[in-house]
Amino acid sequence: MYCSSCGAAVAQGLRYCNRCGEKLNGAKEDGLNKPSESLPDSLIWAIVAVFIVGLGTTIGLMAMMKELLNFSNRLIIAFAALSFLLMFVLEGVFIWLLLRRKREEREVVENVKEQKTKELDAAQARALPEPVPSIIEDTTRSFEPIYSERRSK
Repeated sequence: MYCSSCGAAVAQGLRYCNRCGEKLNGAKEDGLNKPSESLPDSLIWAIVAVFIVGLGTTIGLMAMMKELLNFSNRLIIAFAALSFLLMFVLEGVFIWLLLRRKREEREVVENVKEQKTKELDAAQARALPEPVPSIIEDTTRSFEPIYSERRSK
């Protein structure tokens, strides 16, 4: 197998060229390199929606309890406190999911960096042997003059 960028021979199974560092054509794409942005975006929108809808619903129900059903103020305050507690718990769960996702993405990036480092180190250990001298080099050496000391008799 040869690198499409520099033409150097590379060992089978490598993702990057040992000589120039270019990504090889036969390298498999990892889904880990590109984390999806849809989950964090949807969690942020869920946090906003729960807050707005929960606040509006709680205020609307409190008004209905006061005007239409003539509930006491203590019961209305208890209902509001329970509603806000439920909203607080939901918001906490969404924020926890968002932070956990960010931590997992950071761990994946660190693992990918570590894997690439190990992969390049392993590739260097399997380097090709030194090339055999060519016939031309051998012939050229044979035509070089050989100097020897003359012996005097």
